[in-house]
Amino acid sequence: METLILSGNETSKKIRAEIAGRIKETGIVPSLAVVLVGSDPASAVYVRNKEKACEKTGIRAINHHLPDDTDAATLRNLLMGLDSDPSVDGILLQLPLPAHLDEKDFLPLISAEKDVDGFHPINQGKLLTGEDALFSCTPNGVIQILKHFGVEISGKHAVVLGRSNIVGKPMMSLLLRENATVTVCHSKTADLEKHVATADILIVALGKRGIVKSSWIRPETVVVDVGIHRLDDGSVAGDLEQSELMGRVKALTPVPGGVGPMTITMLLHNTLKAAEKNRQ
Repeated sequence: METLILSGNETSKKIRAEIAGRIKETGIVPSLAVVLVGSDPASAVYVRNKEKACEKTGIRAINHHLPDDTDAATLRNLLMGLDSDPSVDGILLQLPLPAHLDEKDFLPLISAEKDVDGFHPINQGKLLTGEDALFSCTPNGVIQILKHFGVEISGKHAVVLGRSNIVGKPMMSLLLRENATVTVCHSKTADLEKHVATADILIVALGKRGIVKSSWIRPETVVVDVGIHRLDDGSVAGDLEQSELMGRVKALTPVPGGVGPMTITMLLHNTLKAAEKNRQ
């Protein structure tokens, strides 16, 4: 069988064009404050990619790069200042923070209205209760990919592997919004193979390779691989062995080029959404 490739690059290009068009149409120039603490190489790359994406779509990125030894008071004052600044529409605190700083002490300093990552308890709560909010970027990106390629969600059985606050739990809520029947599996789930085999839509966000065997997945399944890993040979792979799935499942997000680009795209989407609400 032919496997449909659910390209995040293609979906992202379309949505970013829509964001740029909306900015030109309204004349509203959203502003995103990006706070990076320390010199983690991966975080630095992510921040550069986000800043480039902002520039290309017409969003103003305000970069704050603090040294590794930044103390809690300095970071707290910066975040509180940005949150109270009416010219700042969204705030992104790049994670992880250096070991001496606990993200739980700082993320609540970003108000729900400027929480473009969608991590704030108010935004998470509104997502769960069906209200409008700034939704978590990666899960919302998954939904947009499925919609872009015409994958039917309503009435389907979606199995989510992983229960993190960043992906698994908001993914469950967004799928419920789309009228899917959702099963969430995790490290304590008994007989994982049985649950995987029932999925019409399988979302894999375990953060580990090799847990799910390709043979468990039915040919009719739409597979979304959220994982990303750097292999010994320098290549990038997901949680699944994608070469084994090609030609034997209905649809599949590639790694790279699948969910990854959509995370930044939905960050841009949330920044525009916050700006439009802020300027009302």
